[in-house]
Amino acid sequence: MSQRPITNVPLLVLALLALGLAAQIALKASAPPPRAHAEDLAPAPSIAALRLASFGDPVALAKALMLYLQAFDYQSGSKVPYRDLDYGRLEAWLARILELDPRGQYPLLAASRLYAEVPVEAKQRSMLEFIYRQFLLDPDRRWPWLAHATAIAKHRLHDLPLALHYAQTIQRYAVADDIPLWAKQMEIFILEDMNELETARLIIGGYLQSGTIRDPAELRFLDERLRQLEVRMAHKKEKK
Repeated sequence: MSQRPITNVPLLVLALLALGLAAQIALKASAPPPRAHAEDLAPAPSIAALRLASFGDPVALAKALMLYLQAFDYQSGSKVPYRDLDYGRLEAWLARILELDPRGQYPLLAASRLYAEVPVEAKQRSMLEFIYRQFLLDPDRRWPWLAHATAIAKHRLHDLPLALHYAQTIQRYAVADDIPLWAKQMEIFILEDMNELETARLIIGGYLQSGTIRDPAELRFLDERLRQLEVRMAHKKEKK
């Protein structure tokens, strides 16, 4: 079958074709970008269903689900701010992922570094409580995330009682030998901020007398901190 050269096509037809093509391009360019809605985050499946879907490799599935969850704010070329996510569903997903891989740290890293730092106080507090609950399930490995939650409570929320509660929880339940002293000393610093100087002094004194701290640098630090507290307490008494 022979093809007619384009020169044989009437100019009116070519003009209409060009006009239609231009209209299609303009329509495409003017169309709003596809929007993804935060409420589209589906409810987390049951742990039983996820274990069945893992085909005996729950850790691999946990990693895949974490990638899906973290990338959820990018859909069809659009972006959903973390603050617009349904945090109830988000926490359920994070909890399921941790159930699949209890030794995995990335879900709590995302919880503390991404989802707990959104500029919405109610959602910040919700995520901090999620981190707190998950910490209690494995304190000796999950303490860094509650330590970060303590910092958020103190510096972002300006909620010293909440920060103190988290710091005291770390001090009480995170007892492994490799947990740094600074993590356990957070309680002291917050007590100082709350002007609870006598309580902070007693805690430092307890550390020094317990014999559990053997590092010379840490002992010197605590001793200097104790002296500073005693000076502050003396000045406080003079003002009364």
